[in-house]
Amino acid sequence: MQIDKLPAIEFMVSAPTLGEDIARRLRLLIHSGALSPGDRLPSERELSQQLEVGRVSVREAVRILQAMGYIEVRRGATGGSFVSELTRPYEDWVGQLKAREADIDEIVDLRIGLEMRTASLAAVRRTDRHLLELLESIEQLGVSGSRGSFRACDARFHGGIARAAGNSRLEAAVVEARGEMFVPVDHLVFEDQVEASRVEHKEIFEAIKRGDSARAAEAMERHILHAKDELKRLALQEEG
Repeated sequence: MQIDKLPAIEFMVSAPTLGEDIARRLRLLIHSGALSPGDRLPSERELSQQLEVGRVSVREAVRILQAMGYIEVRRGATGGSFVSELTRPYEDWVGQLKAREADIDEIVDLRIGLEMRTASLAAVRRTDRHLLELLESIEQLGVSGSRGSFRACDARFHGGIARAAGNSRLEAAVVEARGEMFVPVDHLVFEDQVEASRVEHKEIFEAIKRGDSARAAEAMERHILHAKDELKRLALQEEG
C-alpha cells in the first residue's frame, strides 16, 4: 500500500500509565450506566485484585477520577470512593460535543455497527439463561424508581445482549462504544425515557427470543437512532 493511501492515524505523544488506563475503563462504566451516582466503588484492595494490578495504580486512577469530578472520596467507617452526581463531567462532555459535533454521528455509527451485529448473533446463540437475564432487565426497567436504576437496567440489557452473542472481543467493544455516549438520564424527561426504552428493549428481546437475526438487528438500529435523536435534542436544549 502506498504511504499516501494509509488511513489517518492519531499519534499519542506518550503511552498512558496503568493508572490512567484504569481510570479510563472506570469512566466508560460510569458513562454507560453500569456505575451510577451514589454507587460505591470496590475498595482499593478489591480493585487491585479484580484488575490484577498494583494498589499504587488503583490509587492513581482514583485521584484522576476525583480530579475530573467523577468520584468523591469520603472518610470514616462508612467512607470510600463513590460516583459523584456527575454534574461537572457531564458539562465537560457536552462542551466537547459542541466543539466536535461530528463525534455524535461517528459514535452512533460505531454503536450501530457493533450492536446490530451483537443482536444478530444473540438471536442464534442465546441460551435460556441469557433470555432470562434480558427479560429481568426489561421488567426492572419498567419499575425503575430512580434515574440510577434506569441507567443500570439499560446497561444490563445491552451488556446481556453482548454476552449472548458469545464473543468476548465484541462484548468489550460494545462496552467501549457505549461508554463514548454519556447521557445522564437526569437531563431527559424521565418517565418518557423509561417507557420508550422499555418498549424498544422488548421489541429487541422478542426478536432475539424468536431467533430472528434480521429483526433483532433492525430493532437495535431503531433503538440507537432514537437515542441519537434524544441526544441531539438535549444538546440543542443545553445551547438554549
